[in-house]
Amino acid sequence: MIPGQNQSWVSEFILIGFSSDPTTNSILFIVFLLIYLSSVLGNGLIILLVCLDTQLHTPMYFFLSTLSLLDMTFVTTTMPQMLVHLLTHSQTISFAGCWLQMFMFGGLGITECTFFVVMAYDRYVAICYPLHYTVILNWGLCIRLAAGSWICGFFSSLLHTFFTMSLPYCGPNRVNHYLCEGPSVRSLACMDTHIIEMVDLVLSVLLFVTPISLIVASYIRIAMAILKIKSTEGRCKAFSTCASHLTVVTFFYAPATYTYLRPNSSYSPEKDKQISLFYSAFTPLLNPVVYSLRNKDIKRAFLKVMGYGRCASGPGW
Repeated sequence: MIPGQNQSWVSEFILIGFSSDPTTNSILFIVFLLIYLSSVLGNGLIILLVCLDTQLHTPMYFFLSTLSLLDMTFVTTTMPQMLVHLLTHSQTISFAGCWLQMFMFGGLGITECTFFVVMAYDRYVAICYPLHYTVILNWGLCIRLAAGSWICGFFSSLLHTFFTMSLPYCGPNRVNHYLCEGPSVRSLACMDTHIIEMVDLVLSVLLFVTPISLIVASYIRIAMAILKIKSTEGRCKAFSTCASHLTVVTFFYAPATYTYLRPNSSYSPEKDKQISLFYSAFTPLLNPVVYSLRNKDIKRAFLKVMGYGRCASGPGW
């Protein structure tokens, strides 16, 4: 604690994590270490393949490699520290460290929210305007869409983090979570946070409902275009190009929406910790698996880089 004028101020927080049992923590350490390594290696491999293979230098794979970069940094903001805390008795994080983790975690998470809209737009153009795909999604637009997602994400996170960490923290410093996430830290503030929670809820609605609405609108148009395709094989092929994106969007948005849009009366720290693992750990692990296992171009690029020569290329996603 740092002495203030009339009270003490928190200089560090204690992240309680999942368990205080050493045996349980050892098992969790192994599980989360495997998840982290698999996420970093899987996403890193996709970035490497897209960079090395000139046939993957298209808007679709530019967006996929950007998503992989997001996932790799997203999981790195929380997992290494959580692994350290699982092995050591000390589970503290400085006030500045908590501020930075909340900012980075929120920035990358919100960026991913908006970037899923960009990827939905990519599928919309590819299916509804296939002959004009490369003209509409030129490299200049692709870079602006990606940069806009990052700017929107980190600016929104800066507002969220500033409001949360500017609250007075003068008493309890035990955060019932494995990371400095806004709702968990805010619950320790030494004042009525009702107004801040309302502002945060409005921001959350804008940052979650708006992207979801745009994604749904894109896929309604995509579905209408697919239904116009006469052959069953053509419809199945068109739908399969969207299946991977829909899968990862569902796994990311469903738990994140529950965490940030649920009523305060239903707040449960233990449940929040478990649910947050879906978008903070499992989604970065899932993305490279979903995209690479069903993607013939990625498989071909991998075999080419590994020296097995060329294999037949196929459709994208």
